[in-house]
Amino acid sequence: MTVVPIQTSSRLRDIVRAAIAEGLRLFFPLAALHAAVWPLSWVAGWQLGLPFAHNTLPAHWHAQEMLIGSFGAAVLGFLTTALPEWTDTEGFKGKPLLILAGLWTSARLIGLFGIDAAILLGGILDQVWLVFLVSYAACLGWKKRTIGLIGFVLLLATLAIAAGLLRFSMLTDTYDLAERAIRLMQYAFLGLLGLALARITVPITNRVLDPSEETSPYRPHPGRINLAPGLAGLLIAAEFSGFSDAVCGYLMLATGAAFLDRVAEGFIGREGWRFEVAGLWLSSLLAGLGCLLAGLGRIGLDIPTLGGLHLMLMGGLGLGVLQVLSIAGLLHTGQSLGFSRLTRAAILCLLGAVTLRVVPEFWPSLNLPGGQHSLSSIAWAAAFILWLCAYLPPLWSTATIDQDRC
Repeated sequence: MTVVPIQTSSRLRDIVRAAIAEGLRLFFPLAALHAAVWPLSWVAGWQLGLPFAHNTLPAHWHAQEMLIGSFGAAVLGFLTTALPEWTDTEGFKGKPLLILAGLWTSARLIGLFGIDAAILLGGILDQVWLVFLVSYAACLGWKKRTIGLIGFVLLLATLAIAAGLLRFSMLTDTYDLAERAIRLMQYAFLGLLGLALARITVPITNRVLDPSEETSPYRPHPGRINLAPGLAGLLIAAEFSGFSDAVCGYLMLATGAAFLDRVAEGFIGREGWRFEVAGLWLSSLLAGLGCLLAGLGRIGLDIPTLGGLHLMLMGGLGLGVLQVLSIAGLLHTGQSLGFSRLTRAAILCLLGAVTLRVVPEFWPSLNLPGGQHSLSSIAWAAAFILWLCAYLPPLWSTATIDQDRC
């Protein structure tokens, strides 16, 4: 009679041990779970309304939870794993990861229900892990005497400041400040996407072209590597300085063009259409197109800016995050670089979700079943649920803990 409880307890300990072995094993599943459940619950349960949001706008909660919530957890998992690898230092495991996860999760529960009374508490919780990431990256850069992490430090610092400004604006009902804070968060993530793609695309493309890794047939033009995140940095500086919409709009056009330039990284022949590579350049394509459309809207053209922003964030950033989750999930569990059918289906679902969300912005008369957001939220949730089905078993298995790092 006691065999089953003992086996269950042992299995649970193994899962926990695997989950806290490195950052991505814990935070990538949390990011996918949040991305799947939170938006779908808002649409299905409250039709974009929040039960405890009396003085704040649901749109501000939505922006905060998607950027700091879903994408924030992905950044936590990515950097707590990648930074130690890039600097050849010991990574975090065990209790430090659980503390970070506890901070992030507590803030997300507040955001799920839009609890106005806990805005300050949620802001403090988020600031702790954001400031930790900034300090961690800065300390590693200083310790290793490298300037390679400066971009991450500056963009993470921008993200922390913007997240604090958004919480402050929600407390004080300062609508204009909230909108500026959200834009700063968007641009910070756009810069982080550019830096991540610069780090990932070259080795992944070379591994696809030569699985033996004996040669490096693909070498991008050096000027292309950091152009997009650099222009995103200029855009952030302009937004911080209070420049006009026109100035920021033209900088958005330049940033979008830089992301479109990165699409050329997929010009490697038929291998460029493999999901592992195509998802990377398609992320740049969607981010660039969205940035261009939003920029055209800011300089005064009659273009649905919200459609451009969702193309940039849901499409470019969302697909980039899903690619990072999928590629790192394979390489950190000892698997070969080849997406499964579930992963491919997840990517297609995400692209479908972006299409269903963006098209109605440009075609207002289009009537979708269940309203403007229902099908999009279902497809978006399906993408990350499929990812969880494909990756949760190997990520939370003790058999894959000792595999070589990327």
